[in-house]
Formats: sequence, structure tokens, C-alpha cells
Amino acid sequence: MKTSTMADIKLQAQRASEMVGAVRAKMLAPSAQKTSPVFIQKEVAERCGLEPGQFSYRMKNSDLSPLPQGNFDAKSRRREFSLAETRTWVKEFRRNRLRPAGAEAVVISIANFKGGVGKSTTAMTLAQGLTLLGHRVLIIDADPQGSLSTLTGLVPDLDVQEEDTFMLLALGEEDSIRYAIRPTYWDGLDIVAAAPLLFGIEFNLPARQVKEMANGFEFWNVLNLGIDDVREDYDVIIIDTAPALSYGTVNALMASNGIIMPLPPNALDFASGAQFWTLFTDLTENLIGAGGSTKTFDFINVLLSRVDSDDASTMVRKWIIQTYGDKVLPAEIPRTVVTSAASAEFNTVYDISRYDWNARTYKRAREAYDNLVAYMEGVVRAVWLKNLSHASEAPVRPVMMEGV
Repeated sequence: MKTSTMADIKLQAQRASEMVGAVRAKMLAPSAQKTSPVFIQKEVAERCGLEPGQFSYRMKNSDLSPLPQGNFDAKSRRREFSLAETRTWVKEFRRNRLRPAGAEAVVISIANFKGGVGKSTTAMTLAQGLTLLGHRVLIIDADPQGSLSTLTGLVPDLDVQEEDTFMLLALGEEDSIRYAIRPTYWDGLDIVAAAPLLFGIEFNLPARQVKEMANGFEFWNVLNLGIDDVREDYDVIIIDTAPALSYGTVNALMASNGIIMPLPPNALDFASGAQFWTLFTDLTENLIGAGGSTKTFDFINVLLSRVDSDDASTMVRKWIIQTYGDKVLPAEIPRTVVTSAASAEFNTVYDISRYDWNARTYKRAREAYDNLVAYMEGVVRAVWLKNLSHASEAPVRPVMMEGV
């Protein structure tokens, strides 16, 4: 058996980082940057809720407000639209579904203490899907592993510095998260990235709690206060959390209007999910309850993810539904070769412009995420309208954490 020194481990870390960079460069060649997909005329029309004839009529009538005309590709003999052009069309025809005046961003945490359940993929696809409905979205990567950042084409060890994360917010050097926000390759989607250096908050925040307690400092409220400055800039803010009850995860949950827990229907994940709610409830009761306060959420949902069709999965799926009842989302994400292949290439189903294999499988995967996005848009809109209607009243008490 070969022993390993710290020097050996350091060398292994360097090799691993170099391999990630090499794989990324190969997958994203020749530019080594991710690019958003293009959309054919039929797809743009569908996203606008228009029939093909209606879309063509709108394009030809120059007396109406001008909209992007796309680009005719002579090789494929079809008109193509960029993501930005597509979003311009969508926002025009979905104006009544966009964030109403006076409403603020709805904050959603994607959380589960177990890794490998699809948190980062869920966060990214939900964010992409909402932008395709015309919304502006900010994603915050609160996981030092930086998986969500990687899905945007960033390599955490190479492309992300301390000032690109919410580390400075945790250190108390910044009061607003605005300094860390950067655009992504995807129109309408911005990010606060993450990298392993973000592990530093696990030491800094408890130290600040001890040092600044007399001044009313609350370590669990740092991110919540930090996003106040940008709540009116976005329609939805989605936070991807670490697979642990870390200081970063606590901050994400305390900043959120709602929680989505991706949960594959297998026994180990089911058991881990139960621990999540128990530990989270105990923590918040000790932290917040001790001060006489409480934390409420507008929604708490469980998303069946990576769903197989075998007998064991079917059995655990029944357990999940019996346990969580109407908190289980009506949309569920199947395990398919399409999602597996996309993930292997640092992509999601929304990154794919054209799938060269089984079209039916791709359609099934895409429709699953479309259903999730459509449902969550309805949830988000309900929160906007509820908050507006109670703007001048005492705060309402939505889904209580104790009811989980």
C-alpha cells in the first residue's frame, strides 16, 4: 500500500484541476466558452403562445412595434433567432405574466443534505426555463464545490475569485451582493459564483457571531440582507446550496421565500430527506425561536428527480407521496440518457439546440422540465400577487416550517 504525503495530495489536486480545465476546453471547443442555443421560428411562436400564421403576420407588419426578425440560414433554409431575440418576442406577448409593478424577486433555495440528487441541475434548468418565459433571473451559488457555476461555463478554481462570490458579504466588507453579480452566457441570467474558497465562511461567520453579537449581528441573516439591494432588479433569485447544513446553506434557506428539495425515489435519499427537515427545524428553533421570532415560507416543495421506472423506485415514490402529500410537485424529472449525456458535457436540456439521438427521449426530458418551470412560474406569480395585496397589511403566515 502506497502512502500519501500532503505534497502528494497537493499534486493530485493540481492534476484534477488541470483535467477539469482540459475536459471543459474540449467540451466547449473551439471557444472554450458556453454559447446559448438558437431557436427556429416555430419554437419562438410556441413560446409566445402564437400559431405559426399569427407569428408570420406579426413579423410582416412593420406598422406594429418592431420585433427581431431573426436570421435566415440558407443551409437549413429556416429562420433562426438568438436567445436574446427569442426573449424579446416572449416578453412582448407574455407581458401580463411578467412581474407586476411593485413586486420584488421571489427567492427560491434548492436544498438537500445529500449530494447527487440533482440540486445544481434543478437550479440551472429552472433558471433557464424561467428566462425563456421572459423573466430575469439571478442564480446564487452557495456551494463551495461550484457545480452551478460550472454549468454556466465557469471553472471555479480558475475563473472565480473571492470578489465573485458572496464571501465579501460574509466577511462584512460589503453590505450588498451587487458587487459579485456577473452576466452569464445565457441572456437574462446573471450569477453570483462559487469556488472552494467559499468554505471560508464556515469559519468567518461563527467568528463574527461571537465578536459582533452585542451589535445585533445574526450570521444566518447575512445573505438575506445582502440581496435586499437587488430584489427589484430580478423576477426570481435561485440559490443552489451545499449538501450539508453549513453556514452558507442556513443563510440561503433564511433568505428564501420558498424551498425546493430534489428527491430521487430511492431508500437512501428518502432517509436523508427526513434528516434534512429534522435538522433544519431543530436549528431554526434554536437560532430564531430563542429570540421569539419565527420563519415562514410561502411554499415548500419536494421534486421527484432522477426517477426510474423500476419496482423499487415505484415503491419509494409512494413513500414520498404519503410522507409529503401536496408538497410533492406535480412535475417530476425522469432519469434519461439525454439528461445524463447533457450533464456529462456540463449542459442541461435547455442548452441542446438539436439532439442527434432518440427524439422521443429528448422530448420526454424537455417536457418534464417545461412542466416544472410552468408550475413554478405559477407559484412565483401567486407570491407576487399575495405580497402586493398585503403590502399595507400585517404580514401573512404562509406554509409554516413546523408543518413539514
